[in-house]
Order: sequence, then C-alpha cells, then structure tokens
Amino acid sequence: MKSQVITAFATLTFSFTAAHGVEGDPEAGKQAAAVCQSCHQPDGSGMNIPGGESWPKLAGLNASYLYKQLVDVKEGTRKSPTMNPFVDMLNEQQLKDVSVYYSQLPPTGGKGGESANDEQLARGKKLATDGDWSRYIVPCSSCHGPGNQGAGDHFPAIAGQHAGYIADQLRAWKSGKRDNDPQHLMLAIAERMNDEDIIAVSAWLSRQPAKPAK
Repeated sequence: MKSQVITAFATLTFSFTAAHGVEGDPEAGKQAAAVCQSCHQPDGSGMNIPGGESWPKLAGLNASYLYKQLVDVKEGTRKSPTMNPFVDMLNEQQLKDVSVYYSQLPPTGGKGGESANDEQLARGKKLATDGDWSRYIVPCSSCHGPGNQGAGDHFPAIAGQHAGYIADQLRAWKSGKRDNDPQHLMLAIAERMNDEDIIAVSAWLSRQPAKPAK
C-alpha cells in the first residue's frame, strides 16, 4: 500500500510541475505591490501573528504559483476575506507584475517555531521528510520538492514559511475551507493530521532555510 500511495502522489506531482512562466514587469509590480505592503511588508517577509491571522512570506516564491493564488482569490475559488479588497484593486496584468516582483525578492526566514521543543521539532521533521505511513500521511517533500523548496507552479516552497500561516492553511484544508489545490491533495493529507501534528510540522518547516524560487 505504501508504494502505491507514493506512486500515486509522484504521478500527480509530475503532472503539475511543468512551469508555465508568468510574463510580468517587476518594476511595475513593485509599484502595484504598494497595496500589499501593510500585511506582506515591503520586503515580502509577511508577519507571523500568534493567536491571529498570520500573513505569508511572499519573497522568493514561484511567480506562477503566486499569480494562481491571486487569481483564485479574485475569482472566489480561494476564500480570503482579508485579501479580496486588495486583489480587487489590481487588474490581470498587475497581478502578473506583482507575482513576478515578489518572486524576484530574496527570500527571508520564517518565524513562529522559536519556542518549539525538541520533541515537537523531531515530530515535525518526520512528518515533513518521511511522513507517517501508519496513518498514510505522505511527507510534505513528496509534493513540495527536495528540502520542501517548492516544485513548479502548484507546490510552493514551504521551508522558511511562517509557522502560523502554515498551520492556518493546514487547518483550512482539513476543514474544507480551502480547496484550491490540485486533486484535493492537501485535504487527503490534512484530514489525517491532528493539531499536534500541525503545530509540530509548521514549527519545523518555519525553521528551515528558504531558497530563491525555482
């Protein structure tokens, strides 16, 4: 069964990793991104807000992935009441420009995992790199690529992302609040994770080094 699950996820991952390049002007994107900076910061580093809504780090993420998320929010296939007013200010070309702009910024480090203890970090590392096959939880790296540094347009880099944001999104997928991922792969994983798993893997991933978009 384990080999069948690996094969299925590997096949789906391969199907979605072809890059489709976004044509955008980073200088124009820098201007348009003025509406983004209050949450995502001028350097794209976002904010980890314990007990509140954390805003993701965008710097260094894949431009095609960023563009897809912005389009999904604009079209309502990804629900984000916080994002909607800002995304609605931008036209299609501006969405592309902003995506290219953020993708070219140097990635910054994640926050939120500083207080995790050794047991939590060990649990998080196992889930992120090996999974938990006793519960058919596939490792994050099977889709998000080696080192969880991202793989193509649909699987963003999650190494170095804020712990609060990762945890929020895992809970959103688990509850069905978010479902704009390929073939509902995240639901299949998140629904098998308990909150201790979510906290642990989010903390561990946030402490990993981030690298520029691939």
